[in-house]
Amino acid sequence: QVQLVESGGGLVQAGGSLRLSCAASGRTFSTYAVGWFRQAPGKEREFVAAISRSGDSTIYADYVKGRFTISRDNAKNTVYLQMNKLKPEDTAVYYCNADGLFGSDYVPRIDYWGQGTQVTVSS
Repeated sequence: QVQLVESGGGLVQAGGSLRLSCAASGRTFSTYAVGWFRQAPGKEREFVAAISRSGDSTIYADYVKGRFTISRDNAKNTVYLQMNKLKPEDTAVYYCNADGLFGSDYVPRIDYWGQGTQVTVSS
């Protein structure tokens, strides 16, 4: 079992930055990959970024490449999402997911989601 808790969301102006955290507990943290997803009102949940178990490999959606950075600290059981140059279209609830399939893309595991954290970017 894996439990996930996201934090770090908030209200920021366009061009600003936020850092989200995903704190995990339960199974040994270094044994699974982690992904970030987001869901805007009225839209489907979409992939943002993912990181491998060791942290050596990362995957990004095209719409966040060059602006967002995913990282992990296995000693702290935490994955981070540093978001820079934020745009109003980044407004969404951001969720982390654990133990998905990490390869050329990231396929989320359906039962390991956090509760989400709201990110709102004003223009």
